[in-house]
Amino acid sequence: MSEQNDIPVTHIPVMLAEVLEALNLRADGTYLDGTFGRGGHARALLERLGPHGRLLLMDRDPTAVATARREFSDGARVTIRHGNFAELSDWDATHAGLDGVLLDLGVSSPQLDDAERGFSFQADAPLDMRMDTSHGESAAEFLARANERQIAEVLWQFGEERMGLRIARAIVESRQTAPIARTGELADLITRVLGKRAPGKHPATRSFQALRIAVNGELDALAHGLQAALTRLKPAGRLAVISFHSLEDRIVKQFLRAESQAPAARRNLPPPVGTNLRLKLVGAAQFPGSAETASNPRARSAVLRVAERLP
Repeated sequence: MSEQNDIPVTHIPVMLAEVLEALNLRADGTYLDGTFGRGGHARALLERLGPHGRLLLMDRDPTAVATARREFSDGARVTIRHGNFAELSDWDATHAGLDGVLLDLGVSSPQLDDAERGFSFQADAPLDMRMDTSHGESAAEFLARANERQIAEVLWQFGEERMGLRIARAIVESRQTAPIARTGELADLITRVLGKRAPGKHPATRSFQALRIAVNGELDALAHGLQAALTRLKPAGRLAVISFHSLEDRIVKQFLRAESQAPAARRNLPPPVGTNLRLKLVGAAQFPGSAETASNPRARSAVLRVAERLP
């Protein structure tokens, strides 16, 4: 666990005003923040809950959970769990139902800013990338054991990296001399393979995203987490999801559409009967305003989608 546990972290929650409006908060409601991070959204939620309201906090990152327990554990209204939001329906605290669920996806700013976590190519550090550092395979371990085809598939599927096969081949060749154990080594290798790309975008951007998603099983967790949230939402409860790249947003959009819109009738066939819709969309997709993106550049790619549980 990082020593940053003892250092105050400044965290700017993305689209905070929009999230608070989207969740349609009731003072006595029960709300779950499945991605606590450093608590920017959670603090604002708790401020708006009354004495009988409850806030459930989850995060798969032990450092984030340590922050939550240090800052929120004194409150009787708050319950905290170290875990993946994909498993939120297994948590006893959710069994009575939820009035709202917030999922703020992807890697958090504090995780990016802590070089030792290995998420960024901006600083040389161990090539880890695990959100939950207590278990699982690091990015370095994956690159040490996967074959060329497996690495290329990850780079394409999760990073849409068209040169993934070339990068994978170079990784396999390089590890014959020594394993790739640091972010700087991997970033330099990718730069040598691809050369300089468009100004303002590092050649390793897509590959680092792909490895992070693969190591953490992010897209599988999202698919399971959306279903889990739906099973625990009370009627009129709200689901708010912030995505940061097209792979995430596509899963969220398709899930919400499938649960809120009856399938189209096929040509020359009667319309489907007995479709059991469980959600209704609340407005269109929302994006951060220019003032927010100017003050917090990491919000630029954010997309907020909201739905409400039907009876």
